[in-house]
Amino acid sequence: MKKEEIIALLPYSDPFLFVDQLISISDDAVSGTFTFKVDSFFYRGHFRNNPITPGVILTECMGQIGLVCLGIFILHVEKGSTNPTFAMSGTKINFYAPVYPGETVTVQSQKIYFRFNKLKCEVQMLNSENVVVAKGTIDGMLRESILE
Repeated sequence: MKKEEIIALLPYSDPFLFVDQLISISDDAVSGTFTFKVDSFFYRGHFRNNPITPGVILTECMGQIGLVCLGIFILHVEKGSTNPTFAMSGTKINFYAPVYPGETVTVQSQKIYFRFNKLKCEVQMLNSENVVVAKGTIDGMLRESILE
């Protein structure tokens, strides 16, 4: 499965798609990038005169690249799925540095386990200077769509 095909299968669209490209992907890991647009809706109120990317948006970006993209790949490899569904079931993320409008981040994710359709990953987000912005774990339930 090609990286572009994985992105096309994501169940998100602008303004809530937080994946620009996948750098690498395998059965055990994924890395990808996203650039936070200066005019994104969430900067208007977070924070006045000093906008930074909300932690919940950083977590979503980490989840989309680090869990959902990897999950699409794993389900395709293991089950031939081309229409997976997802539900995030847990996060534990620590934040270390702000992400400003216009910044490009890289998300790196390593599979901890995938069993009984539950995927758990260790994820980290790096800014363009390779400084860790956030890291932790994200897990979710994956399955082939009932519409297949």
